[in-house]
Amino acid sequence: MASPSLFSFFLLPILLSLSPTLSTNSEGNALHSLRSRLSDPTNILQSWDPTLVNPCTWFHVTCDSNNHVVRLDLANSNISGSLGPELGELKHLQYLELYRNNFGGKIPMELGNLKNLISMDLYANRFEGKIPKSFAKLKSLRFLRLNDNKLTGSIPRELTTLSNLKVFDVSNNDLCGTIPVDGPFGSFPMESYENNRLSGPELKGLVPYDFGC
Repeated sequence: MASPSLFSFFLLPILLSLSPTLSTNSEGNALHSLRSRLSDPTNILQSWDPTLVNPCTWFHVTCDSNNHVVRLDLANSNISGSLGPELGELKHLQYLELYRNNFGGKIPMELGNLKNLISMDLYANRFEGKIPKSFAKLKSLRFLRLNDNKLTGSIPRELTTLSNLKVFDVSNNDLCGTIPVDGPFGSFPMESYENNRLSGPELKGLVPYDFGC
């Protein structure tokens, strides 16, 4: 007959594997960390169960054939709270749709780690602070809508390197300084900048002078 200690040696790992724990999936952990920051009065995140192997069965989360999160859509959900650096762990994310909510605080610079991002829609929230310069690393980005927030500071000149950017909207914020014209910024309409403290557009090729910004 096996000794109690030997029995425990074999049984304990099995019991631990059956006990509810946080997902070992980094994307699931990142989304669960996000949920902990949020107020969700209509309970749209009730399916976000951290004990699952991955978050691909959660509502408002879309995965590809390899079970990587490629879309997060929490638009029009009456959610409030802040975003944290954990969102930068969603390395395969292509679409980040958080518009028309009550998100506040600063936009995390870690969003610049989302190298596969095609569209980022953060408009109609309460984000404040500066537009992260790290967004310049989002070389696949085509749509960046930050309008109708409380953003301050100038438009980072680093964003002029985003050659794939087709839509850029920062209207209805409190931005200041001059409007870039290099790179894709030569094609964006002036409506993209209205209701700020911006001036310009600046003269092409000259160093921007953001007086009082």
